[in-house]
Amino acid sequence: MDQVLLITGGGRGIGAATALLAASRGYAVAVNYATNSLAADEVVRTIREKGGSAMAVQADVGDEAQVLAMFQKVDARFGRLTALVNNAGVVDVSVRVDEMSVARLERMFRINVIGSFICAREAVRRMSTRYGGSGGAIVNISSGAARLGSPGQYVDYAASKGAIDTFTIGLAKEVAEEGIRVNAVRPGLIDTEIHASGGMPDRAFELAPTVPMKRTGTAEEIAGAILWLLSPEASYTTTALLDVTGGR
Repeated sequence: MDQVLLITGGGRGIGAATALLAASRGYAVAVNYATNSLAADEVVRTIREKGGSAMAVQADVGDEAQVLAMFQKVDARFGRLTALVNNAGVVDVSVRVDEMSVARLERMFRINVIGSFICAREAVRRMSTRYGGSGGAIVNISSGAARLGSPGQYVDYAASKGAIDTFTIGLAKEVAEEGIRVNAVRPGLIDTEIHASGGMPDRAFELAPTVPMKRTGTAEEIAGAILWLLSPEASYTTTALLDVTGGR
């Protein structure tokens, strides 16, 4: 059976590294993006140049109609989905909770939490034996922030990832008998562009001394953990929250 993987937020950072690694292992990869089509197209081009199969597909994961259209496009191109990586997410500028607006909070949870729910729902409808599927695997991207709380920076982001942890455990138990495994990876301080989007491009390097391993992680190191959880090697692993944090 062909392995078909959808990665949300797949154009940059952890998503792009995961797309490239998955394609090298034989997955047909759908690379989702919200606005940066150039980055997603570059990932797809790289995969195709190496003989792999990939497509770019636009959708804001916080918009249900766009998510439904995205899944339909993947269905039409690659057939039934077998793997999902819920990677799309946002941070915001560093502020305390007493400075956070409702608009900020609604955006954070709409994309980071509701978006993951909607994408997982659609994936389950394709993978579950209950719906005639052959099973599959879902990996949600959480964060070490779910444990640490990110005080003084973005407690809302940390809380959204805490929700992802709970969602992972609950969904995993819900669909375990239907051939679907659900796990999460919790990255630590990873050298990606997400820090710049929160107004702190050097954050990972500035905090590296607080990591027991005394360095930042790479997107490729997170991708390796994700691909293990998707693979048959993790066939008895579900509900796992896998920290890839250098010990932090």
